Amino acid sequence: MKSAFELAMERLEKESGPSKKLSEEQKAHIAEVEKRFEARIAEQKLSYEDKLRAAGSLEDFNRLKAELADAIASLEAQRDREKETIWNAE
Repeated sequence: MKSAFELAMERLEKESGPSKKLSEEQKAHIAEVEKRFEARIAEQKLSYEDKLRAAGSLEDFNRLKAELADAIASLEAQRDREKETIWNAE
């Protein structure tokens, strides 16, 4: 008798095709991309830290917080695109 997990995996494979295995090189490349973007996101957070502390008004603080969120979202989207490219490489 198959477990619920095995049945779910079979159903997923039928719906989306067989899962793709990454090579060791691809895994290393994805890890490098993750590390690089983690550092870039940390840089953004640090660069906005002083600006947020120095914000003169709640309006300025909220504007800077929104800018930081946008910058982080942009970096995360770029990271995801790079990882997707690696996943789709043959």
